[in-house]
Amino acid sequence: MPAPLLVSGASGLVGGEVVRRLRSAGQDVRVLTRDPTRIAPDAGVASFVWNGVDVPEPALRGARGVVHLSGESIFGGLPNAARRERIRTSRVESTRRLVRTIAALPAAERPSVLVCASAVGFYGDRGEQSLDETSAPGEGFLAALCIDWEAAAAEVEALGLRRVSLRFGVVLSRRGGALSQMALPFRLGLGGRLGSGRQWMPWIQLGDAASLALRAVDDAALRGPVNAVAPEAVRNADFTRALAHAVRRPAFLPVPALALRLALGELAGELLGSRRVIPARAQAAGFAFERPELAAALAAELRD
Repeated sequence: MPAPLLVSGASGLVGGEVVRRLRSAGQDVRVLTRDPTRIAPDAGVASFVWNGVDVPEPALRGARGVVHLSGESIFGGLPNAARRERIRTSRVESTRRLVRTIAALPAAERPSVLVCASAVGFYGDRGEQSLDETSAPGEGFLAALCIDWEAAAAEVEALGLRRVSLRFGVVLSRRGGALSQMALPFRLGLGGRLGSGRQWMPWIQLGDAASLALRAVDDAALRGPVNAVAPEAVRNADFTRALAHAVRRPAFLPVPALALRLALGELAGELLGSRRVIPARAQAAGFAFERPELAAALAAELRD
């Protein structure tokens, strides 16, 4: 039996699916949680309480790896200065302190790999460019956040650990996240494209997101940034049509770009920006996507 993995964000979409898959395989798991009551009782799951930033040393000691997926939702409230700082702290500062805690452990008790979340926002608004993991970063709040986030994770390499930063696209799941928020207005016939709808919209189905995270733990060939997106790139207008078709409703009500900017300020660019992202490193490693096509992914998540 392998040593347990430590997972943060275990009550979130991807983290929850990672834990579920590990337990289905009979593997023990350690999870970081602010509220232990949110973790279902399971003899194979050891919960460690944390404050969202400081990782308790016992949680790390002897773990074979860390899958660090926690972070405050980007679109979960008004984008004021205090909230932007909480977003940064939950990602960048928590990762820095995680690395610091690993460094304090004896070398023999350290994990061997850190798989840390990042986002395709790293690339900023890039129009029609095809973007793989070698592409330069873009500009904007999320790009700057991801640059610092990945730099904080990369500090673990000086300790001899392998580091993977998963640049997630929109994760599609019926359990929550963007898809559950979009599905209700679409089911009511109130859905529509965002702005012009021409912007490229990277996405990945939940099962593939979790599988890629676990592949990153075990595959020594994966290191550095890895785009966690499906190989089928779609524009927002195409995504809108596919979602409307999946819920059998029309989609006649586009959301004007101005309305998004008034509601979200600088964060509107994260919805209106275009990112034609390619999962080059995952494909080169032979990762097999279970749901590589949008229509099938939406059907799987939205079937009644």
